[in-house]
Amino acid sequence: MWTNLPRVLTLVVRGFALTLAVLTTVVVIRTLTFPSYQTSPPECKTTDPDFIPADEERLARFTSAIQFQTVSYERGVGTPQELLKFVRFIQESFPTIHSSPLVRREVVGNYSLLYRVEGSDASLEPYMLASHLDVVPITQEASWEAPPFSGEVQDGYIYGRGTIDAKHSLMGSLEAVEFLLSRGHQPKRTLYLAFGHDEETGGHFGAKVIGDVLTERGEKIAFILDEGTPVGDGLVPGVSKPVAMVSVSEKGIVGVKLKVQAEGGHGSMPARKSAIGILARAVQKLEDNPHPSMFGTGPEARMLEYVATEMTLPYRMLASNLWLFSPLVAWVYAKKPQTNAFARTTTALTSFTAGVKDNVIAPEAEAVVDHRIHPMQTVEEVLEFDRKVIDDARVMLEVKGSLPPSPVSPHGKDSPTYTVLQETIQQIFPDALVAPTFMVANTDTRHYWNLSSAIYRFNPYVMTPSDLPRFHGLNERISVGNYERVMNFYYHLIVNMDKPLEVKRHGHEDEL
Repeated sequence: MWTNLPRVLTLVVRGFALTLAVLTTVVVIRTLTFPSYQTSPPECKTTDPDFIPADEERLARFTSAIQFQTVSYERGVGTPQELLKFVRFIQESFPTIHSSPLVRREVVGNYSLLYRVEGSDASLEPYMLASHLDVVPITQEASWEAPPFSGEVQDGYIYGRGTIDAKHSLMGSLEAVEFLLSRGHQPKRTLYLAFGHDEETGGHFGAKVIGDVLTERGEKIAFILDEGTPVGDGLVPGVSKPVAMVSVSEKGIVGVKLKVQAEGGHGSMPARKSAIGILARAVQKLEDNPHPSMFGTGPEARMLEYVATEMTLPYRMLASNLWLFSPLVAWVYAKKPQTNAFARTTTALTSFTAGVKDNVIAPEAEAVVDHRIHPMQTVEEVLEFDRKVIDDARVMLEVKGSLPPSPVSPHGKDSPTYTVLQETIQQIFPDALVAPTFMVANTDTRHYWNLSSAIYRFNPYVMTPSDLPRFHGLNERISVGNYERVMNFYYHLIVNMDKPLEVKRHGHEDEL
C-alpha cells in the first residue's frame, strides 16, 4: 500500500493544480467579459430648451419652504399649525398646478397632500412620486453654521432642516410639474404626487391614509418613487465614478423584549442565579452569535455586479465572480457596521432595565433588542434564531412590534420601470453608474406595498462620505447645483414616462 503513496500524492497534486488552473481561467475570463449594466442616454444640458434653471424665483420658493418648522416629534405629535402654513404656501407658490383643470388636489388626513395630474391616455397605468412635508427635530442648534430653519444660502449651499430630507424632492417635483404644465403640456400617463405629513414618525396618519384612499378606489400604480439612497461619490470602494444607488427594497424591523423573572429579596441572601445574570447571559449570546450572512441572496450582491466593469482590477475580479468569492466578500462586509448591515439581519441591544435599589435583588429584568431584517429573511426566522441561540426557557421573548422586509422590486434590463428610472438618472448624472441596493431604514413606501410591485427609493443628489452625518444631523444642506438636478430629474422622469414602459429613451429633440 505504501509503495503507491507517491503516485497517489502526485495525482492529488495534479488534480489540485488542474482545478486551480480551471478556476483561474474562469475567473479571468469572467472578469474580462463581464457585461455592463449601464446605459448612455442623451445628457440633460443647461442649453436645452427644456432645462429648468435654479433661478432666483425657484430658489426663493425652496428656501421659503425650509423656513416652515414642520417638525414631527413622535407618533401623533407634530406641528399642525406649521403644516397648515406650509400647505397654504404650496398652494400659493404653484399657481399653474392649482388652477389647471388637469389637476385634482386633495388634503388627506388633515395635512397630507395628494395630487392627481390627469394623463391623456387612460390606457396607461398611472405612477406616483412621493415625498413628505415633515422634518426631524433640531439637535445642537448653537453649532449650526446657519440657523436650521433659515434656508440661508452660503457658498453655493442652502442650509436648513429638510434640505435633503425631504423638502428637496417635494419642491423639486412640484417645480417640474409646474414647468411642464406652464409649457402647455399634458402628460400621456396620469401622475400622482403624494406628500405625507408624518413620515419621520412612521407615516401612520399621512402616507397610510393616502395608501388607504387609493386602495379603496381600486387604483393600481405602475411604479412608485420615494425618497431613498443618493448618488454616492466615494461611497463604493473600488469605484472612482459616482454611483446612483436605487433602493429596490427595505429591511424589516422586529423589536423583541426579553424578560426574566426570578426570586428577589435582600442583597445579603442571594440565590445562585439572578434575573439580571440570566438575562445578561442571554443578551451576550445574541451579541456573540450574529444572524447568518445573507450576502449574495439579495440586492446587495447585484449592486456590486452592476458596477463591476467600472471597478479597479482587484475589486472587479471579486465583483465579477461572486459565485466564487461571495464568502470572502461577506467576511469583509462583516468587519464594519456600515457594510455588515447589508450582509445580514443585525442585532442591536437598545435597552436593559433591572433593579430597584442597591441592596435589593431584582425580581425581574428586561431588555429590548432591535433587529433590522435582511430582505431575504422573515420575522419568524429571526425569532426562531433568537430562541435557539438563547436556549433558555427562563428567558421569555415578546414581540413589541414588527414590520417584514419590503418585497424586492424588479430591477435590471428586463424591468421597464427600473430601466426608465436608470436612464433618467443617467441623463441628469451622465458620469454616474446606476446600481440596485436596499435601504437599512424605512420610508413611507411601507404603506404603499399593495398599490404597486415596482417601488423604488432614490434621492437625485450627490453625497460624499463627509455629507452623510448631515442627514438628520448637524448642518443639513444641499448645494444649489444639486437642487437644480433634483428639479430636472423629476421633469425628465415625467417626460420619459409619457411613453409605453419599454426600454426607450427621451431625447431633447422630442418636442413637448
